[in-house]
Amino acid sequence: MRALNVAERMPRVNTTRDPGAQSGHDDAPAGMIFISGGTFRMGSDRHYPEEAPVHRVTVDGFWIDQTPVTNRQFKEFVKATGHVTLAELIPDPKNYPGILPRMIYAGSLTFTPPNRSVDLRDYSQWWSFLKGADWRHPYGPGSNINALDNHPVVHVAFNDALAYAQWAGKSLPTEAEWEYAARGGLDGAEFAWGDELTPGGRHMANTWQGEFPLQNNNDDGFERTSPVTAFPPNGYGVHDMIGNVWEWTTDWYARKHEADAPKACCIPENPRGGREDGSYDPRTTNVRIPRKVIKGGSHLCAPNYCRRYRPAARHAEPVDTSTNHLGFRCIRRDASVASHTGGRRNV
Repeated sequence: MRALNVAERMPRVNTTRDPGAQSGHDDAPAGMIFISGGTFRMGSDRHYPEEAPVHRVTVDGFWIDQTPVTNRQFKEFVKATGHVTLAELIPDPKNYPGILPRMIYAGSLTFTPPNRSVDLRDYSQWWSFLKGADWRHPYGPGSNINALDNHPVVHVAFNDALAYAQWAGKSLPTEAEWEYAARGGLDGAEFAWGDELTPGGRHMANTWQGEFPLQNNNDDGFERTSPVTAFPPNGYGVHDMIGNVWEWTTDWYARKHEADAPKACCIPENPRGGREDGSYDPRTTNVRIPRKVIKGGSHLCAPNYCRRYRPAARHAEPVDTSTNHLGFRCIRRDASVASHTGGRRNV
């Protein structure tokens, strides 16, 4: 069978991008898209081992933010609540046995390209824990977000994202919900828009072009983060599910997916991922910080390193970690969702 091109693979959606119009409901929460529930093939057997095995999963319908949470939205949250992010707090040495006193300061992980070829197995060559880096200062004290209102907020740890979601009357998505939404109706497609990374030479997401971490050719027009609507939405009308910034999910990380259900009647519904006690990084026995699944890749994902700009891709992130390429978006699973999905509710 011949491969379908992008236009043939894309589902038909309402081009107005109005969530209520697209979903057929007139009670759409502002800035959200309704995703009808369904069964899909989650994961991939063709890429990184943690994405396997492919398995069928069913999710109920839910509302999802049309874009990642932006700096403008996060400002409103902080103004209303006085929330202080983890990156702005001095860490408690008791949580980090063996930490050197000179490393006890408020900050966050920030990417800095090296000036020479480096071993791609050593991420310390381009990541550093930068003092004074936080959501207001994404590249340290000398930087700001004055012109970045419509860019995704970054340097948010898991509890920061969770606090925002609770304030907004929303939730963070599970990995299954996130991946289902990211696929845009293209079950089994390589990318959120089809099977070609750049169909017709067009860049569909903010990723890295060139030799990571030395040289970014910026063929997509952006070296760092981009406005959240800079690239086309997927088939569900959702922007930036791939590239730009990674996004938090609520699931604890497990090294691989569960195998497919042996019978159609036993397909998992609304799965919730692994166990907290199985999420710890076995390489750090002195520091025990559980890890969540993050999805979507970022502007630092490159063909020669971290080809995780795909819906199936996943990565483990400690809940205490924030970076300048990690953000989030929210969903809603409330009574209105239950009525749209025949009464089924997530738990």
